[in-house]
Amino acid sequence: MRSIAFADFLIGIGILFVFEGILFLAFPGWMRRAMKSALATPDNLLRIAGIGSAIGGLILIWFVRR
Repeated sequence: MRSIAFADFLIGIGILFVFEGILFLAFPGWMRRAMKSALATPDNLLRIAGIGSAIGGLILIWFVRR
């Protein structure tokens, strides 16, 4: 038996894949440039962007669930 939280998590992952797929479908050149840019970015900046994104996502979830 799956919990509601796990189902919500899977739905969130599915939505992420949908948005990513739409971006690759609509803007393949831009996505290619974005990936090249990410490869050239130092690890510490990618980590800062990642933690900022994760915290922003958690705050958004908290506001929606409140």
